[in-house]
Amino acid sequence: MTDDTDRTALRGDDLQTWATLATVLEWLPSALDTQLLHDSELTHFEYGILYALADAPDLTLRMSVLAGYANSSLSRLSRAVARLESRGWVRRATDPSDGRYTLATLTAEGQGAYERATPGHVETVHRLVLDPLTTAQKKQLREISRRILRSIRDDGEWSAN
Repeated sequence: MTDDTDRTALRGDDLQTWATLATVLEWLPSALDTQLLHDSELTHFEYGILYALADAPDLTLRMSVLAGYANSSLSRLSRAVARLESRGWVRRATDPSDGRYTLATLTAEGQGAYERATPGHVETVHRLVLDPLTTAQKKQLREISRRILRSIRDDGEWSAN
């Protein structure tokens, strides 16, 4: 927390801290998209969908749970899943245990696409975020990020809405 009581404007260290973080928030998604689009014809958002499904039991999640993980509206998620579905990487079906829900399942082709995209993505994350930092700085970044996440959402973790 800052000792500065003026909360009507950002100045000095607060301005520099915020401006630097805001720049990272703007530039990093574009850099991640650029690599994934070039190498795998996927956006970072689409890669996140594949990642979540690849990590799920039976490679399947309810769309509502997936939207929560992605911090996305169902309509945005549905459009992205439709793109992945058109490539044969994901299939949707009504949840047999509760017909009110739709399940998204990663197909074998989708798992292959995810596995092919992962090495380049991991390399990019290392190059852009992890490698420039010391071990202590990585821990600090993790703790700082958790604090910011908790100020946004009480649990500070990814979860289904």
